[in-house]
Amino acid sequence: MSKIAVYFMPGLAASPLIFERIALPKANFEMVFLEWEIPLEKESLAGYALRMSKKITHKSAVLIGVSFGGILVQEMSKFITVRKVIIISSVKSNLEFPLRMKFAKTTKAYKLIPTNLILNVENLAKFSFGDKVNQRLKLYEKFLSVRDIHYLDWAIEQIILWDRTIADENVIHIHGDADDVFPIKYIKNCTVLKGGTHIMILNKFKWLNENLPRIILEK
Repeated sequence: MSKIAVYFMPGLAASPLIFERIALPKANFEMVFLEWEIPLEKESLAGYALRMSKKITHKSAVLIGVSFGGILVQEMSKFITVRKVIIISSVKSNLEFPLRMKFAKTTKAYKLIPTNLILNVENLAKFSFGDKVNQRLKLYEKFLSVRDIHYLDWAIEQIILWDRTIADENVIHIHGDADDVFPIKYIKNCTVLKGGTHIMILNKFKWLNENLPRIILEK
């Protein structure tokens, strides 16, 4: 049996190191890690997704995305044939956004975010991973790799203005009930991990390692 290629896309500004604890059986799966590129001038999310989809070199690959990476892999799947799309700690449409994100869109408040201040690791960690991170800053220094102002401005705008209103029913969604970035009360049709936070890719890896192979192989 040929191996199933599984591509992993990290969250906002994060490096593929966030997946270092994820291990799929090597006999069945080939793990491939994607990295954020700096967006082109005035590049749309669709344009960026098309560019990133060209990095998928296997036929019928599985795409797994975390947080903003989950939004991106859903957009990428419009351009390529995929076996499955799995999102973790993410959203399937803008209807699953918390009220503060909907408010930011209506008021254009996101344009006021001083992204040059976010570039310090503590603020970037809070922005990418939620508030409860201070005791873990060393961890985030390791995992946050993209510190480019153009990328951050672009990424924040793409998240807030994401225009998908109808969720793709084929997307498999895994979400923690303690996620403080995308609170569970706004999320529909997902597999809920008890105690899972927005960074459960790091601390719920045992559950993911045990269950991802089955989820990928299920018809």
